[in-house]
Amino acid sequence: MKNKIAIIGLGYVGLPLAVEFAWKYRVIGYDINRTRVEELTAGSDHTKEADIERMLHVMKLHKENPEAGLSFSFDEQDLNSCNIYIVTVPTPIDHFNKPDLHPLLTASEALGRVISKGDIVIYESTTYPGCTEEDCIPAIERVSGLKFNTDFFAGYSPERINPGDKVNTLTKIKKVTSGSTPEVADRVDALYASIITAGTHKASSIKVAEASKIIENAQRDVNISFVNELALIFDRIGIDTTEVLEAAGTKWNFLQYRPGLVGGHCISVDPYYLANKAETLGHVPHVILSGRHVNNSIAPFIANKVLKLMIRKNHKINGANVLILGVTFKENCPDIRNTKVADIYRELRELGLNADIYDPWVNLEELKREYGVPAIETFDAAKRYEAIILAVAHDAFKSFDFEKYYTGGSVVFDVKAVVDRRFVDGRL
Repeated sequence: MKNKIAIIGLGYVGLPLAVEFAWKYRVIGYDINRTRVEELTAGSDHTKEADIERMLHVMKLHKENPEAGLSFSFDEQDLNSCNIYIVTVPTPIDHFNKPDLHPLLTASEALGRVISKGDIVIYESTTYPGCTEEDCIPAIERVSGLKFNTDFFAGYSPERINPGDKVNTLTKIKKVTSGSTPEVADRVDALYASIITAGTHKASSIKVAEASKIIENAQRDVNISFVNELALIFDRIGIDTTEVLEAAGTKWNFLQYRPGLVGGHCISVDPYYLANKAETLGHVPHVILSGRHVNNSIAPFIANKVLKLMIRKNHKINGANVLILGVTFKENCPDIRNTKVADIYRELRELGLNADIYDPWVNLEELKREYGVPAIETFDAAKRYEAIILAVAHDAFKSFDFEKYYTGGSVVFDVKAVVDRRFVDGRL
């Protein structure tokens, strides 16, 4: 039987995956967001993750041959003819930092309405070990009336997309695969091996594959929290954290992590999934939660540090102007998911300062809608700032003309430690 693949969710993970598979298979990219589907059908991608030229090419393949290439749909019924379903929907947390499985369960229920005997469902969304088989599969069974591992099968292959990275792209990163039976595991592995040039690693079970992904991000979170805590300590001592890390980094086995804001869709979210699973099993994950606590404290630390530096330079605080450069969660990409720069903005506003955010990568309407935070589209040439915070190291900011927009005694705080040390008053 030929593989006909449905990609469920066309965000940062699903779209690049759909484009790559469409070179070899018939692919339907499905999303419940009609606006997103219409955008892609028109040949545009606001996430800037897809190679537009490649996407247009595989879309053309489909127009020439209905049995090949890529098309997009928001109509659930278009999925009926597929036999492999790959789920790439978000796995967020709620206001209490608990896993929000609504997108996963909604997608699973939708699959229950279209799945047929012999089909395979593969999940890529990051979640805790056991979620696929204990939460998602029962939803498919309940809606479809089919029996797992008799009528339909499952796999798990964690996504490894790095937004904004044009070097370590989908096909160049080794892919972990797994399946609900040995035969299905082989089939899932072969499917991904057909597009992943870096190779695959077949895990022994779905739970092992799920766990491998969740600890990738939890490990990074804990390591970053360590250097963030060092930054808090060294600030009190009065020494520069970057200089300390550079000195320590002269030893061959020192891990090269840097302090900073920890936002985004993975590192600031996934540890809570693992922590929640641990707590349901009666274990308190002290290290994981401690790391989360430290990393969540960095945004208010930055705001308050800037305030102290301004006071030290005798600035009037109430009504002072502060410019924040960058609001995306990482450099050179438009992704604002879980950005902690919004927390800096809110903290500054609560302290009585007027804050402007400028980011050439960001969609201003999306930022306002998601966070209630405004941003300026262009600079007011006549406006001067008592403080400037470089929050995101976009390439466009590395040569930023600070003198043009600040008063002579302005505070410059460099979150990313990329500005010449001579021109900054403080940095992490």
